Amino acid sequence: MAEVLARPQICPEALDEARRSRALAEYNVDSLRGAAALKQITDFAAHLCGVPVGIVSILDTDHQTFLARTGLPDGPEPPREQSFCGHAMWDSGLMVVPDATADPRFATNPLVTGEMNLRFYAGAPLISDDGFPMGSLCVLDTVPHPEGLTALQREGLTVLAANVLARLRDARDGAARRASLRRARSQAAESETRFRVLADTMPQMVWSTLPDGFHDYYNARWYAFTGMPEGSTDGEAWNGMFHADDQQRAWAAWRHSLATGDPYEIEYRLRHHDGTYRWVLGRALPIRDAAGAITRWFGTCTDIHEQRIALEQREIVSQELSHRIKNIFSVVAGLVHLTGRTHPELAGLLAELRQRITALGRAHDFVRPHSDQSRPALRQDSLHGLLTELFSPYQTHAGERIAITGEDVAVDDRAATPLALIFHELATNASKYGALSVADGRVALTIAAEGSDMVLHWCERGAHCYPDRRSTRGSVRN
Repeated sequence: MAEVLARPQICPEALDEARRSRALAEYNVDSLRGAAALKQITDFAAHLCGVPVGIVSILDTDHQTFLARTGLPDGPEPPREQSFCGHAMWDSGLMVVPDATADPRFATNPLVTGEMNLRFYAGAPLISDDGFPMGSLCVLDTVPHPEGLTALQREGLTVLAANVLARLRDARDGAARRASLRRARSQAAESETRFRVLADTMPQMVWSTLPDGFHDYYNARWYAFTGMPEGSTDGEAWNGMFHADDQQRAWAAWRHSLATGDPYEIEYRLRHHDGTYRWVLGRALPIRDAAGAITRWFGTCTDIHEQRIALEQREIVSQELSHRIKNIFSVVAGLVHLTGRTHPELAGLLAELRQRITALGRAHDFVRPHSDQSRPALRQDSLHGLLTELFSPYQTHAGERIAITGEDVAVDDRAATPLALIFHELATNASKYGALSVADGRVALTIAAEGSDMVLHWCERGAHCYPDRRSTRGSVRN
């Protein structure tokens, strides 16, 4: 009769054959068929128990599979309904059948009554970590063993079964890793496909580089624009597509971004497939990992040629208009001067008017220069720059007689005119009656923000300054 030892932990769900079959599928048992490591286990199990046959048997819903066999020729496995292991995997601990002819469960089994002449069976169940029986490690003989197994043999067969389970776990984990890798590759390929489809449908040229700046991808729009063969602009060959006058500038900007991680943005001329050069706006941003390291750069090139040409044409028109306006100031100033010659009694008044017209002309030319040669060195929207230009007739060097300090503020051409009149008046009065009328006189103009206002503080200091002229306070609304 069967010997019964301690029952292993079998989960209730194992009674559902469909669920047990799904759990068994995770172990990728077919990958272990004929495995040398399992054959060593069956060899040792048979030798340990003094029998000719050792088997690692796995039982699915309707069949059994011998993953390794010792002492049994290759051939088809017996059907599951004849399997002794189908009982052993559900039994308690080791299942030992000393004489199958004396056991009611197996006495009429074809493996006992047929050519195999099975008499002795001992099997250690193979139960998964989550409690699903999978099969057994068993030993067989064609003669009864009334004494069963010794304690050492029972322990040894149990230990060997644990080794079989370890191999099954390895196969399961390896299958899971491979499945995870396949999923990751599939997802990456799908993501790459989506990216390429999206990139190829964009109106911009799209490109990407490795962290060191090696260009390894361009979308279809790049090749359509440049007319270059695919792959011919990889690496550093992209720089050769730029206009010769822009190559050094573009390369320097790109190297700066690679060194610092700063976004890349530059306008340059890119060779079109028709041989001409067109203006494009190049931009790129770094992609970083969780640690902040750059893993890739993604960039675009946008054709801005028409906008750039239109802007240049507008600038030409603007400079021409500015030139004509400056001429109007000169003409008006000349008319005022002629009027002063014919009306000497108005000479003083007309001289002041002429100076004011000249100041307006100077302010206009600062914010709207009529040529590149007349363009100021300072920012054209800078209040500091405008005032510096207005005060230049009153001092040999910047800041010598009139010092401007404090915050700067942006001004447009609408604000420039009233500011020019105000500060021309202050400077003129200072030169006639105040600090600038004496050699050691000085003017300090301080600019400070107070809420939404910019407050300009005009302070005159000098030996003959009139007290009521020393300080003037005004505010400019932002």
